[in-house]
Amino acid sequence: MASSPFYQHTLAGPAIFAGVGVHSGQHVRVSIRPAPAGAGITFVRTDVTDRDNRIPARGDLVVQTQLGTVIGNDAGAKVSTVEHLMAAFAALGVDNAVVELDGPEVPIMDGSASPFVDIIDRAGLRRQEAARSYIEILETIEVTDQDKSAKLSPADQFEMSFQVKFDSKAIGHQSVDEVLDEAMFRAEFADCRTFGFVEEVDALRAAGLARGGSLDNVVVIEGDDILNPEGLRRDKEMVRHKAIDALGDLYLLGAPLLGRFEGIYSGHGVNNALVRALLETPKAWRWTTLNETLAQAV
Repeated sequence: MASSPFYQHTLAGPAIFAGVGVHSGQHVRVSIRPAPAGAGITFVRTDVTDRDNRIPARGDLVVQTQLGTVIGNDAGAKVSTVEHLMAAFAALGVDNAVVELDGPEVPIMDGSASPFVDIIDRAGLRRQEAARSYIEILETIEVTDQDKSAKLSPADQFEMSFQVKFDSKAIGHQSVDEVLDEAMFRAEFADCRTFGFVEEVDALRAAGLARGGSLDNVVVIEGDDILNPEGLRRDKEMVRHKAIDALGDLYLLGAPLLGRFEGIYSGHGVNNALVRALLETPKAWRWTTLNETLAQAV
């Protein structure tokens, strides 16, 4: 059952799962619990007991963006790889939740957002008697980093445009441009997996990354070939996964967007730079509800 776009929602009950962190390699147990209206999304490191272990899911609390989005609080508690779960929250309309985990990283599951969609579906959603707030983009905001860019511009709905380009013929140039609502996310994006290159594995593991990565949770590319026996799940799986990443990174703004996102080769760093640039430019956006937006359109 789809959530109402006019109201806030939380989970109807707890959702419990476990898995391996793609970078840490640690087995982590997670419990997503309901939260009151207006609370937003908060991560809680239950294994951290000597200091503040609560980390709100906010763009200004992103502390690292290398191959994943890491959020942290002033006490030094951190949670890594939040983007796929955040994308599922954004797409399914989960406004408020507490994510308790006993390790440093959200499990990678199969490398896509689809397991998180299934987990949320099993728990169900509960409508809350509070209006859902949206961030309405009023003026274009853009950030660039060499050939990478990310931009938000005004639109009546949430639109997602993304481009990637790699030398490998397994990827090449891919692009998508969609109204990214819940139905589209479920049908065309949610099951698209993260991807990586064989030649980068040793360096990543030496840097303490990709220790939990495998053919079970990453599309692995060697030269122009896909090494996963099952191949790809759908056409343009790589750019669709990058759109998942961007959706999750944008949801760290704390509310869904009414606007158009355009990403060209952007990753978590550029996505977060865009989030921060928007927050630092108050004239470029405003809080609104759909009731207010519809009333103004009449």
